[in-house]
Amino acid sequence: MTGKTTKGEEILEGESDLAWLAGGGGNALRAVEEASGVHLATRGNKVLLEGPAALVERARAFLRELARLRAGGLDLQPSDVRHAGRAFFREGSDLAAIFQEVVLVAPNKRPITPKSATQQRYVRAIRENDLVLGIGPAGTGKTFLAMAMGVALLAQKRVSRIILTRPAVEAGERLGFLPGDLYDKIHPYLRPLYDALYHMVDPDRVARLVERGTIEVAPLAYMRGRTLNDSFIILDEAQNSTTEQMKMFLTRLGFDAKAVITGDVTQIDLPSGRASGLIEAAQVLHDVPGVGIVRFSERDVVRHELVQKIILAYERHARREPGAAGTGEGG
Repeated sequence: MTGKTTKGEEILEGESDLAWLAGGGGNALRAVEEASGVHLATRGNKVLLEGPAALVERARAFLRELARLRAGGLDLQPSDVRHAGRAFFREGSDLAAIFQEVVLVAPNKRPITPKSATQQRYVRAIRENDLVLGIGPAGTGKTFLAMAMGVALLAQKRVSRIILTRPAVEAGERLGFLPGDLYDKIHPYLRPLYDALYHMVDPDRVARLVERGTIEVAPLAYMRGRTLNDSFIILDEAQNSTTEQMKMFLTRLGFDAKAVITGDVTQIDLPSGRASGLIEAAQVLHDVPGVGIVRFSERDVVRHELVQKIILAYERHARREPGAAGTGEGG
């Protein structure tokens, strides 16, 4: 790309088409502006930048990185640009290293890649360790990326099944009084796991895999007494496991198995006085070889941009009024 400065404005021009930034209502263009602090406008295959010289130079470097990613075949959506801007300007991350770390390429789907440096560390931790704890707020991709890793390993025949589990804390002792058979009783508590799975695998194929037992979705209590060999296991919402449940789960790990435990320690639904098994596990296992612990923050949120602001607002409120933070279900 070449550039020149005229009356405090920078004109960028290059071989790759930059007009895509203004497409879709200009959301990608606004994402670059918000991240860089520079005003942008497109004129054909040119982008006009206006702002302080130092910010303009950083924005030019960012646009070059986006152009390289697109030239490499990556279909960048406005949400990708927003995440890339956060990683580039706030974290100083290498965008190519993050976005080209492909986790899963599912048929007729966009490739699943990390969106932040923390997500990249998480993916690499899962690859390199047999047990990984992913701890952080809702919307940071903990469960989604773990699911993508499981589907990828299953497709590569590195595991023979995927087991998805979470504690049905909200049901408590009332689970037996819910109408319907076992599936009807537990399905509401496992639905988020199915939602992530359906994003990667055709629902009809999911149904066949579940029927064959290749994919198993069950409450945490159903793991007791089992040895899980040759499996990729995800324990979701682990902040709602008790100390006893967590120890039970950890000792289920068998040969050629990997386990990923995810949770948000700010959203604990356990009865008062019950300790979270996730908090204790992170303390107990922090220096055990073969165990990876990755902590996410609000900067890693990959849902609607408002979610990050909501998380920060609640954190500020909790700091002002200790004990005021509420509980609820995360993801």
